[in-house]
Amino acid sequence: MPTMPSAHRSQWPVWLCWLAMVLDGFDLVVLGTVIPTLIKTGELGFDAVGATFAATISLVGVGLGALFIAPLSDKLGRRKLLIACVASFSLFTIGIAFAPNVAVFSLLRMLAGLGLGACLPAALAYINDYAPAGSAGKSTTRTMTGYHVGAVATALLAIFIVPNWRLMFIIGGVAGLLLLPFLWAKLPESLPETTPAKTGPAKSGELQSSEPAKGPTVVELSKGTKPKTGFRDLLQKPYPLVAVGIGIASFMGLLLVYGLNTWLPQLMAAAGYPVSTGLTLLLVLNLGAVAGLFLAGILADKHGTKKIVLMWFGLSAVLLAILSVKIQNELLLNAAVFVTGVFVFSSQVLVYAWVSQLFPSRLRGTALGFAAGVGRLGAIVGPAVTGTLVAANIAYPAGFYVFAVAGVLAVAALFLVPHEVKAAATSVPIER
Repeated sequence: MPTMPSAHRSQWPVWLCWLAMVLDGFDLVVLGTVIPTLIKTGELGFDAVGATFAATISLVGVGLGALFIAPLSDKLGRRKLLIACVASFSLFTIGIAFAPNVAVFSLLRMLAGLGLGACLPAALAYINDYAPAGSAGKSTTRTMTGYHVGAVATALLAIFIVPNWRLMFIIGGVAGLLLLPFLWAKLPESLPETTPAKTGPAKSGELQSSEPAKGPTVVELSKGTKPKTGFRDLLQKPYPLVAVGIGIASFMGLLLVYGLNTWLPQLMAAAGYPVSTGLTLLLVLNLGAVAGLFLAGILADKHGTKKIVLMWFGLSAVLLAILSVKIQNELLLNAAVFVTGVFVFSSQVLVYAWVSQLFPSRLRGTALGFAAGVGRLGAIVGPAVTGTLVAANIAYPAGFYVFAVAGVLAVAALFLVPHEVKAAATSVPIER
């Protein structure tokens, strides 16, 4: 819903939101890179059970932040929330390096997650407010490349730094502190009070979508309806069925993202690969994710987000099932993991892109917070289930079977989201 001409749009918000996603990518991968070392050395009292608890409780914090803090961006403004979230994440992440035991380590991870959980929805809401009309797919996926660039950089850094796990958290926290002055000085507040750019003649009471009509899908709102910002609005027509389908798909998508990034090195170790191979494959997986994001965004804007996200989740399920077979050839193994990364991670980002198209700007932060927050439940379940399989010594190949089923369930859930969502009187065209 840009309100200023393209020529006057600064690139600072684009890059700053991208860098905020880099921090989220760091948080996504960092625990997976240090868990094998912590379990092997038993430092701080870590074992498989302790690692599972730390992974789970940190994601609880992220989920709570997405559900209850991210919606504040619709009320208080995206800029203020992003600055506060990055600051809290950075300070608590540095504190993790000085944790004396598993309990304090886990508590600090949870507190860091509270801020970071709201960061992703706020940044994506901001960039979709700011982006040109008709580019929701590319705007969302390109911003989210920062998420996986951060993951790739973290995996690469770990190859050189681990087993010095404390330094990993110090570097991540300091990076966030360095970003703060730029957010303060260069990130303008979004403009929720201005009149949306119109894509065509509007009747009295009509709310224009940020996307031009490309198909029969519409959202209809009653004339004279007072704009609201809160989860209660998602319970009113035309949104409940949309929210259910998106919530389930987001749950499955983040189960895949966090399950793989937290436990892939350990899954590969259980399959008989060296620990160094597992770390390398984590890097390759996220390199594939970055490539997949560029491709997914282009195809989504061209062919419709729903079609592409269904195809992406379906292919993810097939490829994850293939990884359950041990691949002896190193080149073929890396290629299989790379292609899996292309589809698995961009599937979840396409869910966010679709949410940005389905909901008006006044509810965009709330809707993205809902999708991310419900998805974080999947992010909790993924590492927890896989960690349980690791503790029971059956992680390979059972872990990949669990991931493949999650992909299939996401496809089924997205069919729940109708092509037309109708309420009372006024239509708002949206992109499918």
